[in-house]
Amino acid sequence: MGIELRLKKKLQGFSLDAELSDSSRRIGILGSSGAGKSMTLKMIAGIERPDEGRIVLNDRVLFDSEMRTDIKPQKRNTGYLFQNYALFPTMNVVDNIGAGLKGRNREETKERVLNIIDKFKLNGLEKRLPSELSGGQQQRVALARIMVYEPEAILLDEPFSALDSHLRDHMQEELFSMLDDYPGTVIMVSHSRDEIYRFSESLIIMDRGHIENHGETKHIFEAPGTRTAAILTGCKNISDIRITDSHTFEALDWGVTLKVKKPVPEDTVCIGYRAHQFEPLWGEGEENCLRFDLLSSHELLFERKYYIKGKKTISWFAERSLWPLIEKKGNPSYLKIREEDILYLKE
Repeated sequence: MGIELRLKKKLQGFSLDAELSDSSRRIGILGSSGAGKSMTLKMIAGIERPDEGRIVLNDRVLFDSEMRTDIKPQKRNTGYLFQNYALFPTMNVVDNIGAGLKGRNREETKERVLNIIDKFKLNGLEKRLPSELSGGQQQRVALARIMVYEPEAILLDEPFSALDSHLRDHMQEELFSMLDDYPGTVIMVSHSRDEIYRFSESLIIMDRGHIENHGETKHIFEAPGTRTAAILTGCKNISDIRITDSHTFEALDWGVTLKVKKPVPEDTVCIGYRAHQFEPLWGEGEENCLRFDLLSSHELLFERKYYIKGKKTISWFAERSLWPLIEKKGNPSYLKIREEDILYLKE
């Protein structure tokens, strides 16, 4: 059970070449714009065709270039939630939801539509057109239209990308709640690490058509493995390194030599350090410290952002709980790099 992909397709500027197998119920695909995320989703749905490869959903072959199998999109039993929801503008809520059930028994269709309207709390909106609905109501109708025919997989293509932050949080909560009891596979594409972390059990990180990392979501955020994966998971500080010996290396972009107890992985080309994890020190410096040479700072509602001088600017984000100490003692003299928080990264 689950999904298996082996995809190759030439795109403008690069080639998509991805292979994976995943049995998780909630899968996230994270990447920057143009990484091939939405194209991967469209190939699973059958909207786009790979140049070659294989797509298997719950042991059913949807596409196989060698076997010349290419199941039509409407026969793949997948539901695709587009960014703009793609509701029929001249159809009311009932007709939009029932559009996917054409050809089925009339009474059965009516009963299923009424049940899904009740489940998705659309009562009273049955006769409204999409233009008469709020963004949240449109999203519920679009998802209800998918769920009414009980697909094996639901594909979410950046469903919150066009929303402001307040509405986005509310609609995320609503959508994820509606999917709680859905037994099938849900794959969500996003360039938002917060959405992906909140939603997915397993994570695929894509960059220019290639899978940079794939595994348990929390593990990848803790140990992203590559420079690109670290950046996509929110790491603000990346430095190339020069290894002196198995326990010593220079962070070239930060101007500091670091000594560690555990051996440095031999294939490490750079390190990452998350902006919230520095430990501020006042007075004398210690081993593995950066001198606090302030370039600028900005205060936000829940954190202060400090930018420290280096070959590349270093970011330290101080959470609100640290503010009283900083106000009492002034800016720290040094920022300590804790060994357990260093991310060892490959290219």
